[in-house]
Amino acid sequence: MESLAKSPLPTIPKPSPMIPTTHPFPACKVPLIRSEKKQRSRSRSRSGSGSGVATAGAVGSGSDGSDRGPARLLERTALGFAAAAAAAMISVGGGEPPARAESLTVAFPVSRAREVNRVQRTLVEAWGLIRETFIDPTFNHQDWDLKLQQTMVEMFPLKSADVAYSKISGMLSTLGDPFTRIISPKEYQSFRIGSDGNLQGVGLFINSEPSTGRLVVLSCVEGSPADRAGIHEGDELIEIDGENVAGIDGETAAQKLRGRVGTTVTVKLSSESEPGSGRELREVQLPREVIKLSPLSSTIISHKLPDGRESRTGYVRLAAFSQTAAAEMENAIKEMEHLGVQSYILDLRNNPGGLVKAGIDVAQIWLDGDETLVNTIDRDGNMLPITIGKGHALTHDPLVVLVNEGSASASEILAGALHDNGRAILVGHKTFGKGKIQRVTELHDGSALFITVAKYLSPALHDIDQVGIAPDIQCTPDALTLPRTPMLKEKDKAASLELDSCVMVAEHELEVQQSKGAAS
Repeated sequence: MESLAKSPLPTIPKPSPMIPTTHPFPACKVPLIRSEKKQRSRSRSRSGSGSGVATAGAVGSGSDGSDRGPARLLERTALGFAAAAAAAMISVGGGEPPARAESLTVAFPVSRAREVNRVQRTLVEAWGLIRETFIDPTFNHQDWDLKLQQTMVEMFPLKSADVAYSKISGMLSTLGDPFTRIISPKEYQSFRIGSDGNLQGVGLFINSEPSTGRLVVLSCVEGSPADRAGIHEGDELIEIDGENVAGIDGETAAQKLRGRVGTTVTVKLSSESEPGSGRELREVQLPREVIKLSPLSSTIISHKLPDGRESRTGYVRLAAFSQTAAAEMENAIKEMEHLGVQSYILDLRNNPGGLVKAGIDVAQIWLDGDETLVNTIDRDGNMLPITIGKGHALTHDPLVVLVNEGSASASEILAGALHDNGRAILVGHKTFGKGKIQRVTELHDGSALFITVAKYLSPALHDIDQVGIAPDIQCTPDALTLPRTPMLKEKDKAASLELDSCVMVAEHELEVQQSKGAAS
């Protein structure tokens, strides 16, 4: 990743201390991170010592003096969907040395409830991070310093940490960005589980729709309890163990679905029994099991061409951009190249995203040279192109990428990079349209803050956020029978792909490309 880019991170101006220090309450010192070119801080923050003291980290000076700003940003950033999965596959990278900082003293009334006092420190820490790194420097046209004081006053009389955390969430909601949020220590540990490839749950991927808040099933892990119970893509989650899920986010719902092996969870779903027949409610009791996750599956589709030659197409389905995604794809491509594959279909449908770095690493498997992969725009409007460096693609065979409305975030970065650089044709439906990047920071109490720190444009400078990427070729919605799980390694499953209209369209386009290549 060191060779991805040579441009430094933008310098973030040091905020002025606007909160008065004459208030008759204990003082809380919040480090103001000193930003310098060619350096950045660790994303993980830790607390200071003494009563009423908290810390806040932000983009700033690192210790290695390297000229790797954007590359480092991508290494430390989780680009998520507005979704979480019961089988989450997004994780956070390792820490870096702390930045040097100047302290801003903030006065606040310290709660006598110890657990609430800890959350007060977390509030100041989160506030400081937002103040220095949030994509909108106007904070949705409000006085962010005043918002801290108001939230502190609301939190002071509380007795419960859970209620106190809700005050932080309420403060963050005023930013008008659904992707900037805080999760509890327990939720954060669950968030990180998926990077190990195993979890205890029901094997259900869910997505929280930003516009409606509905929790919708994206897919099920093949053979999992959810899959065996007949839960399908598009089913809406209504209740978990009798509790209505209206108003809760995807990660909170995912946490409720996970649990110790041998226990059960009951879910109520709204399903469409037959097209056009309306939706019906049903309850399903699911046992929790050890769910083994792999973000990638592959198979070879073989058939005879009209001239009698055998066509061998490599089909690769990527379900999420986890830490292992690039390595697994590299191994799959090398194996299929050895087996004489002549063209490829990369299926990103219903892939909600994951790690930015994983998306960049996957792009390098398919691209040569120093092509631009994505352009990031920071809070000051500065655009930073992220390039490969000296890339060497594993194959130059024709490529079609399948996308749909469930393809988001890192999926859109990869699809845009391959399309805009002329490497692939896009087939399917318009993508979700999430063109924002979140940085995930572990706070002193083990909770985590997700902050939108940048937006991105495709290499051709197309805005993706709330717009999506339109495919070159649409496939027929009525005929779409997308495989609901990524486990397609067995040879006997290759035939089922022939029932997928988008795969059929992709194969036709690959044949056209191959015939043009033969003619030339």
